[in-house]
Amino acid sequence: MLDLKAIRADAAPFVEALKKRGGTPEPIENIVELDKKWRALKKETDALKADRNNYSKKINEKKKAGENVEETIIKTKRITERIKELGSKCEFLEEGMTEILLTMPNCVDKSVPEGAGEEENVEVGRWGEPKAGGGDVLPHYEIGVKLGLLDFERGVKLAGARFSVMRGEMARMARALEYYMLEKAVENKYFEVRVPYIVNTAAMRGTGQLPKFGAELYKLEESDFWLIPTTEVPLVNLHAGEIFEEKDLPIKYCSHSQNFRKEAGNYQKDIKGIIRQHQFSKVELVKFCTPENSFDELEALVKNAQSVLEGLKLPYRTMELCTGDIGFAAAKTYDLEVWIPSQDKYREISSCSNCTDFQARRANIKFRREGKNEFVHTLNGTGVAVERTLVAIMENYQEDGKILVPEALQKFMGCEVIGE
Repeated sequence: MLDLKAIRADAAPFVEALKKRGGTPEPIENIVELDKKWRALKKETDALKADRNNYSKKINEKKKAGENVEETIIKTKRITERIKELGSKCEFLEEGMTEILLTMPNCVDKSVPEGAGEEENVEVGRWGEPKAGGGDVLPHYEIGVKLGLLDFERGVKLAGARFSVMRGEMARMARALEYYMLEKAVENKYFEVRVPYIVNTAAMRGTGQLPKFGAELYKLEESDFWLIPTTEVPLVNLHAGEIFEEKDLPIKYCSHSQNFRKEAGNYQKDIKGIIRQHQFSKVELVKFCTPENSFDELEALVKNAQSVLEGLKLPYRTMELCTGDIGFAAAKTYDLEVWIPSQDKYREISSCSNCTDFQARRANIKFRREGKNEFVHTLNGTGVAVERTLVAIMENYQEDGKILVPEALQKFMGCEVIGE
């Protein structure tokens, strides 16, 4: 959530930030107008409270002097009724401002390249040699079915479109990847936790999924609970309403989970295969740190995610997202895109973001420094997406109709080749 006091002091930077994202100044203008009304009512309320205090003193003085206080009591009651009326109006205006603030994205950092959309993201690095595609490499969904590793028909029978069943060595490789990714994270000093896959509305609101992305989420019927769309939600909200000590920061968490998204806005995208499903698995990395360190922590976070792909020897590139493509809660984001030979292109496999104090304000997460409380900065990154890693392995390690097992996974798999 944006800082209302900062908007009140100077709305211009926030208007400019919205324009960079392709938005209009209207939300900020509405907040400024509501805030003016709120401050006017607050001023009147404070003046009335002062009057009521004076009348209360007069009542006591008149009682001591044996004078009639009935008229003064009537005036005091009228003032109290007016204060109550103004309080209701102030509360209504506060709710209106909060409602708008909850729908507004984070301000992008000044270092973020400007652009209208995905095509204007900036490539900042590559690693590995992309494998040639063409007819020599079968798409993952074809070789997966051919080798009996993926069962789409039974996935649809069980749960509908965009669900699948992994079998045999593919299920084992998914498990191996989860273990490998968590081990990498722990090596990089992340503290491993297991979290619920179901959270309440407050948690969804705290990280910015609600109210904006409600249509993309799975809600449990007649309840206040939701299936998580990303492990970021429970990890960040572990400390909702809490205050850290400065000496304890940064705090770094890693966790594996299943995640659930409706993919309502991607109806015709990646229909075949396991690149875009309603249920998917990933390892998430989350950090809490002081404001002055958050962008250095972002660069370290990106390197941690890159180390997973490099350990698997999967070619990838690193993209800095532009203002028109960056996520709702992020101030700055890097995406890692892995090479998919059958598509002859790089596809996103990890997204690493600095959300500055945006989520901390929503979830009320602070740290204590020199006797004062400040909002922490939160960061999150995928370390990395399991199904998309499987896709990359199935295609980049495909050879003569078989799938070679990356060396980093062989000790977990107990084999070097799938399909013999």
